[in-house]
Amino acid sequence: MDPGGGCPHADNARLLAAGAAVTPVVLPGEVAGMAVLGHDALREFLAHPDVAKGAEHFTALREGEIPDGWPLKTFATVQGMTTADDADHRRLRSLVSKAFTARRVEELRPRIETVTEQLLDALADAAAHGDGVADLRRHFALPLPMGVICELLGVDAEHQDRLHHLSNQIVATDIGPEEAMAANREMVAVLSAVAAGRMENPGDDLTSALIAAREEDGDRLSPQELLGTLMLMIIAGHETTLNLITNAVRALCGHREQLELVLAGKAGWGDAVEETLRWDSPVSYFPFRYPTRDLELAGTVIPKGTPVLAGYSAAGRDTASHGPDAARFDVTRGARGAGARHLSLGHGPHYCLGAPLARMEATIALERLFTRFPELDLAVPESELPRHASFVGNSVHRLPVRLSRAPKGRG
Repeated sequence: MDPGGGCPHADNARLLAAGAAVTPVVLPGEVAGMAVLGHDALREFLAHPDVAKGAEHFTALREGEIPDGWPLKTFATVQGMTTADDADHRRLRSLVSKAFTARRVEELRPRIETVTEQLLDALADAAAHGDGVADLRRHFALPLPMGVICELLGVDAEHQDRLHHLSNQIVATDIGPEEAMAANREMVAVLSAVAAGRMENPGDDLTSALIAAREEDGDRLSPQELLGTLMLMIIAGHETTLNLITNAVRALCGHREQLELVLAGKAGWGDAVEETLRWDSPVSYFPFRYPTRDLELAGTVIPKGTPVLAGYSAAGRDTASHGPDAARFDVTRGARGAGARHLSLGHGPHYCLGAPLARMEATIALERLFTRFPELDLAVPESELPRHASFVGNSVHRLPVRLSRAPKGRG
């Protein structure tokens, strides 16, 4: 795996064309692993009863072969829902799930719409001061989900920029041991301060609710699980949606005929979101799961205790499941019933808890953005956009756009 990240699609297509639904990979630090790339194989793997998330199943880690500062170690060792199994997983998930019920998510809609309009004003202002060009990722795609998840958690605005920077460091795969350890220490320090603030001044937020659950029943949520849950919520709660919005704007700008279909009402903004999730998944290869026994999958044996990456970006373009035109961006695909449903938000017991919120944020963001700026386009060629320095996140680091004509109202 290239620690510097880059666009995954060419390598994915080559491997899938060669029949490699499951393939060996070399992780940073020469750690042996596997990746599941095929849609059907990944769907089976994500829900397999003999596949675990707990780090105690990671053989090389358990035997002391993984050093401190390994760039992917946080994915394995952070204490929270993504590294818990069975009863522990159900316990942790139940504590958080109340904040993401359909009713609670729908109650957030007016706030998301208000924040979206404010950010569009800020985007227009940034473009006015930048010869008509502004970084859409910085001024719009980032502050929308970051602001929403921080409001849910009761995190003050003063922490948001730093938390985003630290999130980027934690998901990066190209940084050294000292940087990785420093980012984790600082993230824990910031979140500890957030938790301490909520203990002193509880509010109507998820952090306060988690603290109350711990105090009411001390064995339900340990201090480490509280901080681990906050870390996971911060990272997953904004990085995925940030990449989703960014990738959707890139896709629609690069396929103007598809954008015109949506603007003309021949497809919905939700269709554009779902097709982006399939075609350019916001997460490329997600760490880790571990077989609890030698496991044969798609004709390949994955040895017990191997760290396995979930290849969401590959599965989304697997022609065996999505048809011969899987590499084509088509917002009408879902309405036509073409191909399998994507797996980009997971499958099985660890299906993304925040999926309804991510879909709502992205749908509102795209509808308001392109209604207000229907001629918005990339200010540089796609090939010149700098990619994430990570094979986990799948997007670009900046998205300079030109707001081609003056706004005609806010739609």
